[in-house]
Amino acid sequence: MINEKKLNRRCFLKKLSTGVATGLAAPAFVPASVLGKTGTVAPGNRIVMAAIGVGWMGTEDLTWFLGEHDAQVVAVCDIDRNHLLNAKEIVDKKYGNNHCATYHDFRNVLARTDIDAVILGLPDHWHSIPAILAAKSGKDIYAEKPLSHTLREGRAMCDAVERYQRIWQTGSWQRSEANFRFACELVLNGRIGKVHTVQVGLPSGHTDFAGTKGQDELKTPPPELDYDFWLGPAPYFPYAVSRIHKNWRWVLEYGGGQLMDWVGHHVDIAHWGLGFDDSGPCEIDGYGDFPESGHYNAPTRYRLTAKYPRDITMIIAGGHDDIKGGTKWIGDKGWVHVDRGVLDAFPETLLSEKFDPGEIHLLESPGHTRNFLDCVKSRQQPLAPCHVAHRSATPGHLGMVAMTLGRKLRWDHKTETVIDDPRANALLGKAMRSPWHL
Repeated sequence: MINEKKLNRRCFLKKLSTGVATGLAAPAFVPASVLGKTGTVAPGNRIVMAAIGVGWMGTEDLTWFLGEHDAQVVAVCDIDRNHLLNAKEIVDKKYGNNHCATYHDFRNVLARTDIDAVILGLPDHWHSIPAILAAKSGKDIYAEKPLSHTLREGRAMCDAVERYQRIWQTGSWQRSEANFRFACELVLNGRIGKVHTVQVGLPSGHTDFAGTKGQDELKTPPPELDYDFWLGPAPYFPYAVSRIHKNWRWVLEYGGGQLMDWVGHHVDIAHWGLGFDDSGPCEIDGYGDFPESGHYNAPTRYRLTAKYPRDITMIIAGGHDDIKGGTKWIGDKGWVHVDRGVLDAFPETLLSEKFDPGEIHLLESPGHTRNFLDCVKSRQQPLAPCHVAHRSATPGHLGMVAMTLGRKLRWDHKTETVIDDPRANALLGKAMRSPWHL
C-alpha cells in the first residue's frame, strides 16, 4: 500500500526544491499544529520553529525565540556556512545537544511538515519569495522589517498570508514597548486635539555596520559563501565585500537605505497613533542626496512630505536638524514625541494622563516574540501583522519613487496605484533574475 503521507511530502519537496539539507537529521518532532484543531496549536504544546537567514538580525531574532519556553527551534538555514554553523552552535548550546539541523536551501526547510513557524532574517531583496512559499507551505512567519523590497512584492506577500490564513508578525517591536503604546493612546484619544502635522525623524548616511565600507574591489567570493544564491532574484554584479553582509542595505539592488531600514519602526508608530494602519497617504513628494560614485547608491540625506486624510501632513526626514529622531505628532492642543527610551509631551501633564474604560486602549504586549507565539496558538492577529507592515512601508516605497523621478505622486491607497503616472507605477516593482519569480 502506498503511504499517502510520504507521497504528499515527496511531491511537495519536488515542487519546492531539488536541493539537499547540509546538516544532521533532526529528531522526529510532531508539529504542534496537528495536536489541536486544524490551523491551530493546542494550548501548552511547543511551537516547532526554524530560522532562515541567521546573519546579524536573524541571529538576534533566533536568540529571542530561544528564550521562550514554548518555542522549540529544530533547524537553521543560511547560504553562508560561517553564519550557519554559528547559529547551530547557539541552538545546540541552548538545548544541550547536537540536534539542530542545518540547511543551505530554505525550500528544504519549508518542505518539513514538522515545523509550525519560521523566522525570516534575510536581506530585503530576499523577503518576498521565502515568505510567500512559507505561507503556502502552512508555516506561520516572524519576519524582519521593512516588509518588502518593493511595494508590489509587499502586496504579493500580504495576499499570500491572507490566502493561506497564516499568522505573521513583523519585527516592528516598538509596538510592544510601553512608551510607544502610551504615546499613540494619547494621540488616538484626542489629548493633543486635532493633529495637523507629524514629524518622523530617521537616521541618515551609510553606517558602516560591517566595517567594509570602501572595500569595493571585485574579488572571488569566499568559499563559505554561496554568492549566486545570496544574489538570488537581484541583478548579477561581481562580488565585492562592501556590498554584502550588513552593508547590503546601502545598495538599492538589495535594500533601501536608511529610509527603508527605518520606516517599519517610526512611520509604523506614526500610523498606529493616527489610526492609519489600513490606509495611507494621498500624495507624497520629496528629495534626496544620492551618491555619485561607489557601490552604495541609497540616499544619504532625504526629506519627504506626505499628505494624509484629515488634512494631516507627515514629514519623513533623515539628516535634517529640524526633525527630531522618532515620531512627533503635533495637534492644536499640544504635541507628543516618542523615541527609543524617550517620551515627551506638551503640556507636560499629558505624561500622567489616565484613560477611561470607554476610551481607546491599545494592546499591552507581553513582548514581541511572546505576542507572536500567543497568536500562533490563538489565531488572533498579532501587533504587527503583514497588512499593517505593508502600509507602514508604503510611504518609504513611494518616497523612493518620488525622489527617483523628481516629482510629486498622487496615491490611491485602495487600488495601490499612483494616479495618472504609468512610469511611477512601473517603479513600484522590480524584475527578478531568472529563475526566481513571485
